[in-house]
Parts: sequence; structure tokens; C-alpha cells
Amino acid sequence: MGIRGLMSFVEDHSNEFFTDLKLRDTKIIIDGYALFHRLCFSSNLELRYGGDYDSFTDVVEKFFESLSACKICPYVVLDGGCDISDKKLNTLKDRAREKIQMAHSLSVGGGGYVCPLLIREVFIQVLIKLRVRFVQCFSEADRDIMTLANHWNCPVLSSDSDFCIFDLKSGFCPLNSFQWRNVNTIKGTRDCYIPAKCFSLDALCCHFGNMNKVLLPLFAVLCGNDHVNLPVVETFLSKVCLPLGAPSSKGRRHHRVLGLLNWLSRFADPTEALDNVLKHLPGKSRGTVKKLLCGSMGEYLQSQGRLQDFFQHGAYACPDTWNPGLPPWVLAALARGQLSPFISDALVLRRTILHTQVENMQRPNAHRISLPIRQVIYGLLVNTPPHPGNVTWDALPPQPPTFSEVERINKNIKTSIVDAVELPKDHSDLSKLTELSLARRQILLLETLKVKQSILDPIPAALKLPIAVSCYWVQHTEAKAKLHHLQALLLGMLMGPLHAMINSPDEEALQGRGAETLYEELQRVKAQPGLRLDLDTAHVFCQWQCCLQMGLYLNQLLSAPLPEPDLTRLYSGSLVHGLCRQLLTSASVESLLHVCPEAQQLYEHMFNATRSCAPAELGLPKGKSKKRRQKKRGTPRSENRVGTTLNARSWHEGGNRFELLMVGTLEEHMEAPELE
Repeated sequence: MGIRGLMSFVEDHSNEFFTDLKLRDTKIIIDGYALFHRLCFSSNLELRYGGDYDSFTDVVEKFFESLSACKICPYVVLDGGCDISDKKLNTLKDRAREKIQMAHSLSVGGGGYVCPLLIREVFIQVLIKLRVRFVQCFSEADRDIMTLANHWNCPVLSSDSDFCIFDLKSGFCPLNSFQWRNVNTIKGTRDCYIPAKCFSLDALCCHFGNMNKVLLPLFAVLCGNDHVNLPVVETFLSKVCLPLGAPSSKGRRHHRVLGLLNWLSRFADPTEALDNVLKHLPGKSRGTVKKLLCGSMGEYLQSQGRLQDFFQHGAYACPDTWNPGLPPWVLAALARGQLSPFISDALVLRRTILHTQVENMQRPNAHRISLPIRQVIYGLLVNTPPHPGNVTWDALPPQPPTFSEVERINKNIKTSIVDAVELPKDHSDLSKLTELSLARRQILLLETLKVKQSILDPIPAALKLPIAVSCYWVQHTEAKAKLHHLQALLLGMLMGPLHAMINSPDEEALQGRGAETLYEELQRVKAQPGLRLDLDTAHVFCQWQCCLQMGLYLNQLLSAPLPEPDLTRLYSGSLVHGLCRQLLTSASVESLLHVCPEAQQLYEHMFNATRSCAPAELGLPKGKSKKRRQKKRGTPRSENRVGTTLNARSWHEGGNRFELLMVGTLEEHMEAPELE
């Protein structure tokens, strides 16, 4: 949620409404959505190229290192899917339009803030690796955050102005004044702290004549939050004379905030104030408006959920307000972040929102390429009914196997109707999906991605899914992918294995220092200043990320028949775009990889797998031309074909230093038990 103008108003009165804190040795409840947006947008990260996930990972790790140095124990709470009432749909659509405008601005060299497509998944993977405790709520997390913070009597860290309304025992620390990069030491000790500011609800109420704090939820809904945007509220505001109080140079900017708070401070309780609101409205609308306002004010009351149960026992009861009768394994996976809110939205609302990237706005949106994958996801979900409300479900006619998708068209949005794929009967019962054998689940995944298992046999476990997704991507002519796009993408994928080698305790893995040399060269390419964005190249890689996102979601829904890849160093937009420029001008794959034979061998395995699926239009080199190039350069054939004689068996039996990737997957870091 969020209240228009409130955060800037209280920050303008920071001396009155905030106290300075030296935060240390405490629990803290973190609004995960607010945190990853803040870290993404305030860390000088490149946003035009689809995400430098490695740089973002480094920032997240440094943030939690600062907390650890100050003995601050974080508990991260993430938003889930949309509320089953769908009351925020108009707000979400407005935000989707704003995001399209900002993405367009970035694409033509202007400013803007657009989160990369996989930023949430990367953030969760970093939390898992760092063993930071987190939970994903079933819908919006604000009330759950407030309830948990009050239960543990600890502060909340967020940037959401709604936390200026909640009655928090230990206060609310805004992210923009949380100086985690400026860890201090208490004089005369070794104890560290983070300078922060804490909002005081009592100080706000005192400023407005000791106003009763229970009036603040009514203020929030009248001022305008994400749930209430009624024309009749504007009618009330136009009729009532809102007192601004003492003259202020900023009074005009915060006219509504000041006026409403001064006006509400006259009343003893919300009932009296609400009656005074309604009397300014037409009689026929008063009942409806009162019901809506009271319902929205209830959003600031304590939640029914008990997140402390999850953090103590690994599970918590689903609130009654979010009870669509989903299978227990789905609810457990949602809470652990093992399924995306995309899945719960599709399950409960039969509607999903496809987020716009920095892409070519004159072409069809990048998500079109992954539609067949989404249709299979919908096929797996179609036989789980949405929440029936007060209607007896048995009395309703069968639901058609269709889903709504909110997507970009040009620079606006539209809602499209998508048919789910009809799947075999043994795949149609979501409650029994986890009972299918690993082989059956893997077959469904690979058939959806149009790739054969044998093609993936030489690929390390941690890269099987990204390569399968890349095989799907190159088969779609609408992607307009060219050879240098594929080469740059696969070269970028080497960063994770190289990073793993360099940081391996195994000294043998660093013999020759070839991995370090190649890693440093790729970092140099990444660090080169970007020129004007090539929109066609950007669009191609946006399409690949859309494929990867839906491939991940399908893999998660099928309980990971392929290992979940480490996204933190799988794709770096600045690097991949930089490699594209170099490959079109001066560099070649061979010239980059010759310093590290192990990396060259891994690259060839990945390239051969994707080449086997690529159409002729991609322009991949033929074997004869490759031999001709080798002869022209006077290089021994065996040197230029590192790894081509290594069969799949020797690859798996440890003939390569990259074998540590076979077990170095994300699952090693998972604490939660496997789904049953």
C-alpha cells in the first residue's frame, strides 16, 4: 500500500516526528519488497541492460554483512500474490502503465527506475545462501509485518508510508535514512551500530493536538491509498473546509495531508469522524461508501497470521481471508518462497500480470515468446478452483480453462485471454502433482522447452535448466536471435563457474590461473561504458529472460525435476551487451577463451547443445568452415577443439575442474525440507 504525500510530509518534519537510533543487538522485521527495490535503485546499478544480477547480489550481501556486524538479526517478509478481493487491480494497472513509460524512457537514453525481471528470484536466492530467515506471505505483507514486529517488540524497516499509520511498539525505520553503508563503533568499545531514524506515531499525534491515533486509518483511506480511490471521496474533500493550520511554505504541497489531519483531530473517535464524512455525500451512496471505508480501515488492524510460528516451526496457518482450498504442499511452497506469487495469482484469480522490461516498445512485448510455457503452467493449475466466496462451489458450472494476462501493447496495457494446455489426466490433479515420478515431471518440463534429455547430458547440473531454456529460445524465430547474441549469452553464463573456481578452496582448481585471467577480462568488458542501447539486442535478451522466468516457474511447480540454477551470476546485462559489441567488431570467442581451456570446454558443451536445436536462420557456423578457419590460423586442431573429444562419461567422472558445479547447486543452501 502507500498513502499519497505522507512520507514526504513526515520527512519534511523529521526533527519533530523522528528520533535518532543507534541500531544494534536487536531483531528487525524487514519489508522484503521495499528492501530489494531500494537496493536496486539506490546502488548505482545499470538498469538499461536487463539486470546486472551479480552486482545486485554483491550489494545485498554487503547489506546483510552490515547487519551481522551490528548483531542485528533480520527477518525478511515478502509480499505474496494479489488479495483475493482484487481491490488493488486498478492501482496495479496504473503502476504497470507507469513502468512502461519508465522502461521506454530508459530504452531511449532517459532516466527511470525499472526492476530487472528476475530481481525477486535473485534476492530470494541470496537470502537462502546467507541463511537469512524469510517468509513469503499469501498476499500483501504489511499487516503481517506489523503483527510480527509487535509480537517481538522490534522495529520495522521499510519505505512504505503505511507504517506511519500502524501502531508499532518499537517504531518504523525508513530505508532512506537507514545508513547501513556507514557502520559506526560505540566509543571505547568494539560494539558496532547502524545510524537510523525511527518514526514516532505519538509525536505525529501530539503535533496535531493529541489526536487519537485510532483516527489515522480513516485519514489514510481519505487521503488516498492503493485500496481506495473513490470519486465520492473527492466530492467530500471538495465540500469540506480543510483547515491547514499555521501557514507553511510547504503547506500547498501537502495541502491534503495537513488539512485532513487537522480536520480529523477535532473528533474523538473514527465513528464520529466517519459520520461527518458521510453527511457531505449523497444519501444514496452513503451505505456503500461507509462499507468500503470501514473495510479499508480494517487493513490497518492486526493480522490473523502468526509469522512467528513460521520462523519457529517452519509453517504457519493460512489466514481465513486467504483460504482458496489449495493443496497443503502448494501453501507450504508459497510460504517458503519456492513458488512465485505469479503462481498464486494464476491459481486464485485466474489472472497474471506480465512485467515490462527495457525492451523495444515498437515490437510485441517480450513475454509473447514464453506464452507456450505459461499455457502449460496454466494447464497444471486449471483444475484447482479459485476461491468460491459465499457460493457453493458444487453449484457453479465448470470453469473454462482460460486465464487473463495483463500485458504491454505498444506503450499501454491490455488484458488478453489465454487458453490453458490440456494435459494428461495424471497431471491434472494439482494436489497429486508431487506424487508423479521424477522422470514424468522431467519429461513434461523438457517437452515444454522442446529439448531432448540427451542434449543436456554433457551440461553441468547447475546449468541444465538455463541451457534447456536457451534451446527453447533459439527455436523461436520471433526472437530474431543471431549468432553473436547466443555467443554473448553463453560467455556470460561462464561467470558463475569462473567465480566458483576462483573462490574454491581447492588449490588444484586454480592451476595456471586461467580462470582468474578470463574472469578479469570479462569483468573488464562489463565495466566498459555503455553506448546507446541497441534496442533489437535488448529485446532479444528480454525475450530470453522471459523464457528463463517461466522455465523457472514451471520447474518450481514440478518440484524441480532440474536443479534450480544459481541466478546470481547467470546473467549480467552489461557484460552480455558488451560482449555483443566486441563480437561484432574485434573479438572472437576463441580469443577470449584460449586462456582457460576448462571454460572453453564448458562453452563448447553449451554451444553444441543449443546449436543442435537452432534453426538455420540463426546462422551458426558449419563444421567445414570451422576447420577452414583453424587451418588458416595455423593452430593445431586439437588446441582449438578443446573438449570436443571428451565424451559425456568422462565429463561426469571428473575430467574437468568445473565438476564442482555438479553439486554446487542452490539446493545445498536450502534449510527447508523437501516437498512431500
